[in-house]
Amino acid sequence: MKNARRTVAASAMFAAMSASAFAQEVTLKMHQFLPAQASVPSQILDVWADKVEAESGGKIKIERYPSMQLGGKPPELADQVVDGIADIVWTVTGYSPGRFPRSEAFEMPFTMTNAEDTSRAYWEFAEKNMLDKDFAEMKMLAVWVHGPGLIHSKNPIASVADLNGVKLRAPTRVTNKLFSTMGATPVGMPVPAVPEALSKGVIDATVIPWEVTSALKVSELVSNHTEFGDDTLYTTTFIFAMNKDKYESLSDELKAVIDANSGADVSAWAGKVMQAADAPARKIAVDRGNTIITLTPEQVAEWKAAAAPIEAGWVEEVSTNDLDGQALLDEAKALIAKHSK
Repeated sequence: MKNARRTVAASAMFAAMSASAFAQEVTLKMHQFLPAQASVPSQILDVWADKVEAESGGKIKIERYPSMQLGGKPPELADQVVDGIADIVWTVTGYSPGRFPRSEAFEMPFTMTNAEDTSRAYWEFAEKNMLDKDFAEMKMLAVWVHGPGLIHSKNPIASVADLNGVKLRAPTRVTNKLFSTMGATPVGMPVPAVPEALSKGVIDATVIPWEVTSALKVSELVSNHTEFGDDTLYTTTFIFAMNKDKYESLSDELKAVIDANSGADVSAWAGKVMQAADAPARKIAVDRGNTIITLTPEQVAEWKAAAAPIEAGWVEEVSTNDLDGQALLDEAKALIAKHSK
């Protein structure tokens, strides 16, 4: 009788251990470059990860590593997800100059409408042109853009001439060329480096959307912010990607969970959430008494004219790499227009 009870107890314990092991089938390491409290990690990446964990019934656990806690620098994130150092990464395509050339079609000045619609267009574009090319080494979960990019500066900037000699941080090849053409001195660096660069005078200004200024306390380091009315000076493209081998190692059930949380709707949602975070960050600058310079349509027209050569230059450049730059640009604009109706 005792032996029977021991057998039952051992079986129950084994079953409980097996259930526990089964409940947590896989752990995924998610790596990105911003502090955990910033809007993208807290309002997008964590929300996404929580949803995946819940919908997997606890069979997927996602460990979150903000601020490059797994090591390396932000430009290394794309390689980290390919090499399996991280299972999932969120990063800026422009941190790997020339690696994702087709995505730059969405970064042209004065092209974006709003982040939600443009992000949906970007996913559709990526599905057709990039998943088996630029992104072939990754399992792409989502792609998106941020809200209207603007200038944050120590001295007021209203006209293109005001950029002359200004040391300005820009995030991508396209924006670096844009501001160089306009007379600024572009200084490339990942966005986490911006606060120190501003405080030490390495740069005089930076271009970023409002939403990230709160986490980086940019409104405490500059006192002027130049907005472009209903137009968007520029935007930046992001990728949210998974290691291909890790994805393939999942059961069909867990692949289905990942797939259900990937694609056009997730991309559009992420863009929408990111742009929605602009307003509270902008309010911080307003409450501090900073100067918000809102350009008139006539002033914006001057900036558009100065930016006009960027598209032609990009088309010529990428076309030397066996890409039809004009066709890519036309398609990107058509998709943005379609989704922005």
